[in-house]
Amino acid sequence: MRALISVSDKSGIVELAKELKDLGVEIISTGGTYKKLKEAQIPAIEVSEITGFPECLDGRVKTLHPAIHAGLLAMRSNPSHMKQLADLNIETIDLVIVNLYPFKETILKDGVTRAEAVENIDIGGPTMLRSAAKNYQDVAVVVDPRDYDKVLTELKEHGEVSLDTKLYLMHKVFMHTSAYDAMIAEYLKNERNDKSFPESLTMTFEKVQDMRYGENPHQAAAFYREIGKRKGSLTDAVQLNGKELSFNNINDTNGALELLKEFTEPTVVACKHGNPCGVASADNIYEAWKKAYAADKVSIFGGIVVLNRTLTYEMAEEMKDVFLEVVVAPSYEEKALDLLKLKKNLRLLQLPDIDLPQDENAYDLKKVNGGLIVQTIDSKLLHDEDLKVVTDRSPSDKEMEDLLFAWRVVKYVKSNGIALAKNKQTVGIGPGQVNRVWATRQSIEHAAELIDNEATKGAVLASDAFFPFDDCVEAAHQAGITAIIQPGGSIRDEDSIKKCNEYGIAMVFTGMRHFKH
Repeated sequence: MRALISVSDKSGIVELAKELKDLGVEIISTGGTYKKLKEAQIPAIEVSEITGFPECLDGRVKTLHPAIHAGLLAMRSNPSHMKQLADLNIETIDLVIVNLYPFKETILKDGVTRAEAVENIDIGGPTMLRSAAKNYQDVAVVVDPRDYDKVLTELKEHGEVSLDTKLYLMHKVFMHTSAYDAMIAEYLKNERNDKSFPESLTMTFEKVQDMRYGENPHQAAAFYREIGKRKGSLTDAVQLNGKELSFNNINDTNGALELLKEFTEPTVVACKHGNPCGVASADNIYEAWKKAYAADKVSIFGGIVVLNRTLTYEMAEEMKDVFLEVVVAPSYEEKALDLLKLKKNLRLLQLPDIDLPQDENAYDLKKVNGGLIVQTIDSKLLHDEDLKVVTDRSPSDKEMEDLLFAWRVVKYVKSNGIALAKNKQTVGIGPGQVNRVWATRQSIEHAAELIDNEATKGAVLASDAFFPFDDCVEAAHQAGITAIIQPGGSIRDEDSIKKCNEYGIAMVFTGMRHFKH
């Protein structure tokens, strides 16, 4: 048996090679791998001895030779193939252990140049892997060091690698090389600042963990991380306490973080099932917490809380009495962390760059049956030049402050969505209704039920999309709401404007909607 070993990741390779040598396997190797094996006094043959051709072009060409690829691709069951090998004096290669140039590690380095990235695009490695994998019946091909023990065990016990294992290894190779090529293509797209949607879309992610279950216990699930620098995203958070994050935890926490990133002042976002349930800003983070909690003390039960300042001991003393699933903060006071850690199941995450904005060129992906719909993320809040007062009365400075606060919130409320706010605190949220007046009425009812009957007096209302009728204005007036912000653009805008003027309500159009389905 002959094995060809050429690895960039050399972890465990000396130990593997020693075991192969003891099994009587002849080893062929290249470059740095050959040198490492020789230093370990493991006999190996340089590839150039097999090819009769020296490595050249600074190592760019080593294994691209018929003496290698014929030895990989020849089907042992095909007499014609074997006769041609004999005529050409070429021997078969039965085991390939190859991993690729560290392209991912290279592009993740600060200040990497395009020349460095391109030089770390492996050519010979993927070619050998694909040749060996295509001939999987006869060649075992290992791309992942975690499979070394599996292959060694079978060689020791049976003198060969089973066909099932070879098929598994073949599959792993093509997953690996496809991800490698997709990563290169994505790097080049970003390097060229190409914002177009490609004719074919191939993306690569790396698995963070398998999950106990998905959205429901009967669904299987896993969590994958986008390859690249994603500071400020959930994949960059460090878990300090609690159980493993669930599918729903991750989905809900991501939504809360997206909303939090709209704010620069001290802000707390409480979220439940992907919808904000209490949001508040204040001069300090403790006051923001008190306001966010007071906004909806019911829905926060079993919810997510994220904040953009250090979590203080004062906050922790109050949080410990609330059942929460996840808390995310850029940092924690030591005493606060010790106190919250007493709740063994509470997932505490630290995300230092929590305030970093999302990459506006990132994709938002939604899987549909038989396909995929892709869009850029909703990274804009509003166009300042399109912000237009359309009523006789303009909002006061305080109303405008609350309107812009509510507009940030409603952007992340499931459509049809309504957010009511007062003093930079949500007082009522109406998410996911099939018509807008229901969402409006729901938000008003929630304010009365969860806070008090006066909660909506002097509050403002934000709607994620335009009013098709003036019924929302009527409901707002009955609740004592004094100002409204909405995109505008309905053919019946004038009905709502007239109704606002009748009641002395100020209305502002943003010229931009924020559907969230």
